[in-house]
Amino acid sequence: MNKIATKKISFIPRKIYLIIAFAAFIILLNSCKGYRSTLKAPIKEQGADYLMEQLQLNSFKFNTLTSKFTVDYAYKRIRYDIKGQIRIVKDSAIWVSFNQDLGMELARLLITQDSVKFMNRLTKSYFAGNHSFVNDFLNANIDYEILQSLILGNDFEYYENASFKAAIDGKNYKLSTTGRSKLKKHVRNNDDNTRILLQTIWLNPNTFKINEIKLKELTKDSKKLNAKYSNFVNIGSQKLASRADYVIEDKSPIKVTVKHSKIITDEKVSMPFAIPDNYRRE
Repeated sequence: MNKIATKKISFIPRKIYLIIAFAAFIILLNSCKGYRSTLKAPIKEQGADYLMEQLQLNSFKFNTLTSKFTVDYAYKRIRYDIKGQIRIVKDSAIWVSFNQDLGMELARLLITQDSVKFMNRLTKSYFAGNHSFVNDFLNANIDYEILQSLILGNDFEYYENASFKAAIDGKNYKLSTTGRSKLKKHVRNNDDNTRILLQTIWLNPNTFKINEIKLKELTKDSKKLNAKYSNFVNIGSQKLASRADYVIEDKSPIKVTVKHSKIITDEKVSMPFAIPDNYRRE
């Protein structure tokens, strides 16, 4: 059997960095003691309104966040192992720096509400545009609010909740909807107006944290994103998963495992992004 090729320092395409960043945004690790829930009684049946309320009450809350991360990315027979750090200012910007074992920066990424900037140190090139690059890859309109929510394992607070149906699925609560749209007061553009989500959420019945989520936009060719969260840890009085396994479903699935460490919340952060004069624009 042929072994999967593993790459660390050699050239990595811009698309791979963005895929890794997208996945890294979804899950964060803390070095505190892990949390493990034990079910002591059968799950009590609850309505969708109650479950959505509990999901919102137990969402991870912050103003700023920094973390280091490691990512294992696999596509077909190629695998990349990469490290980095992430900084987030809530509802404003997500900054990511990718590096190698020796500490040299390989690339840098900055995502805001309406822009994406990417700088490749290896090729001395950069990209500046809107969210269309990520959206073209996923064949779906993924906005900043969705990315930010997926970072924390939270639900999408700027989307309506009325269309969910509740059920019990094994040891989890299950919430599902076939038509979730953005709240009108948070609509920023035409994409926001037309985006309809197909979404299924599996909730831990003790913590009301998301154990698994499946997400797809209501278009024929839109790709599906599946995320499984595990190994929850305590961060202050809040809980966050320390591992997530993601699959972007396609003809050849993209699989990403993400782990984070050294999380700091609610301290002042900087997001430097100065492009050298000798870098060429892609």
